[in-house]
Amino acid sequence: MDIEAVPGAVPAAGPAGGERAVPVEWTVVGSPVGPLLLAATGRGLVRVGFHADAARRERMLDRLAERFGARPVERVSGALAEAVRRFDRYFAGDPAALDPPLDWSLTSGFNRRVLRELASGVPYGTVVGYGELARRVGQPGAAQAVGAAMGSNPLPVVVPCHRVVESGGGLGGFGGGPEAKRRLLELEGVLPAPLF
Repeated sequence: MDIEAVPGAVPAAGPAGGERAVPVEWTVVGSPVGPLLLAATGRGLVRVGFHADAARRERMLDRLAERFGARPVERVSGALAEAVRRFDRYFAGDPAALDPPLDWSLTSGFNRRVLRELASGVPYGTVVGYGELARRVGQPGAAQAVGAAMGSNPLPVVVPCHRVVESGGGLGGFGGGPEAKRRLLELEGVLPAPLF
């Protein structure tokens, strides 16, 4: 797919392989789990980042510029506008809301297989164990590799790594932190909301 340059995009180092720069838009949205950076290409949402304070946001934007060959532009239109609307509905409690078009270009190989299975096979309000997810992608002994795939997920919340838990009942790790994981699982009705 050939994507035309977005007016105002600042060129950066070109993408690997001499490909044309891919325009990326970004914004920060408030949420019950803190500020989230959302970034999208013309193909769809490409990055969700937790704790999007100024310093962390700049690091995420620098990495996106390296990968896509142009500095991301702070603007909300097209695929990003749709993603923002869907995040608002999801955090308002709409279980069907969070399925925007996705750009999977920040993941590949085993990680992409795991994340695609997670996105399609673990619906809202359910959880899955690391070992079970490994089995589903044909690698039954790869529970630790599944954990690594969760840690490198460029699309958390949308590709719901918060729904992957330890087989013994523990929450397991989460890039947004344990409190964010707990809040997302509470929102989806998997965990009871705290009394205080």
